[in-house]
Amino acid sequence: MRFLKIVALTFFLIFLLPAAGTAAWWASLDRPSSWRSADWSASGILPRSETIDGPAIFLMAARTGGLKGAFSVHCWLVIKRDAGSGYDRYDKVGWGRPVRKNAYAPDARWYSNKPQIVASVTGRQAAQLVDKAEAAIAAYPFSGKGDYTIWPGPNSNSFVAHVLRAIPEMGAQMPPNAIGRDYAPGFASFHIEGRTDVHATLGGLLGFSVGLHSGIELHILGLVAGIDIARPALKIPAYGRAGF
Repeated sequence: MRFLKIVALTFFLIFLLPAAGTAAWWASLDRPSSWRSADWSASGILPRSETIDGPAIFLMAARTGGLKGAFSVHCWLVIKRDAGSGYDRYDKVGWGRPVRKNAYAPDARWYSNKPQIVASVTGRQAAQLVDKAEAAIAAYPFSGKGDYTIWPGPNSNSFVAHVLRAIPEMGAQMPPNAIGRDYAPGFASFHIEGRTDVHATLGGLLGFSVGLHSGIELHILGLVAGIDIARPALKIPAYGRAGF
């Protein structure tokens, strides 16, 4: 019984308390009442595509809408194939055909929430990854109608995670509050990413990650707690990263 009490207290302090605090903060904000009244316009956070000399790949994220926004961000990818091309945006949504190309501006707000550039790669390195990224997009196994589940996945973040696993050379890590990023079909999944990180999960509901890029993470019900070692920060459930 003592052990169970310690486990319950640890779960409360590390997972439930931060999630509840973030939910209270989110509830206090002035937010659009529906997707119809939300702002989906370009934010201007991305540089103009013509100013980038050569290919580029950007990992973008913004808080999602409704109550979900208290706990998770929505992630998408923006790809520029060569010096003369513009941006192509790829993300997965929960209506119609899930995987969309250029349905929104590359750096559009998501439910009025301003996005951030989580990671990017340009130039020669990007040139080596663009084809692999687009091949992974085309091969995504949950790209049909109905292939979307808000929780635990496959959702928008599961899609981006699938593509990033195909291009580990980019070294991009999705935000810890990108719920669905750790989803894997079946009961259990184990894989090594980039030869440095170990990931294990039980259907995206319970798991862990350990490695150079992931740091140390514990995943419970889609929430992530941990420590980023390479870029020192705490990973706080629902809130995201708190850098030192």
